[in-house]
Amino acid sequence: MDPWLIWLSTAAILFLAEIFTLTAALGLLGVAALLTVPVAASGLALPWQFLVFVLVATVSLLFVRPIALRHLTRSQEDRFGVDALVGTAAYSVSEVTGDGGRVRIGGEEWTARAYDETQVIPPGTTVDVIEIRGATALVYPRE
Repeated sequence: MDPWLIWLSTAAILFLAEIFTLTAALGLLGVAALLTVPVAASGLALPWQFLVFVLVATVSLLFVRPIALRHLTRSQEDRFGVDALVGTAAYSVSEVTGDGGRVRIGGEEWTARAYDETQVIPPGTTVDVIEIRGATALVYPRE
């Protein structure tokens, strides 16, 4: 079998594996294998082919992968709406139990329930917003 065909098959296998893992690493290794195909097709010796593969793989994993992962993950600033409230601090305005209560989140009053339904959170307690369900904040006291 020709070396370029082996590199092409390797690239295809790596791309297929990337579909199942979504790590951005196997896809970049597939790109390195794909860029090695013309080198192998030109007739360069096997050590030169491996050198091209290793160089492209190293550069892409060290420089391209972190940029790709940064664009795939959403930071706190990228969240909006009620999703942005999860993880923020709130203050209980009234007693908060598993049945209900009121908290102040960023200047607005919200209906709230204790995340742990057996807890009773007294007024004036700093709590963390664990989840938003509809118009109700599920909160847990900050310790």
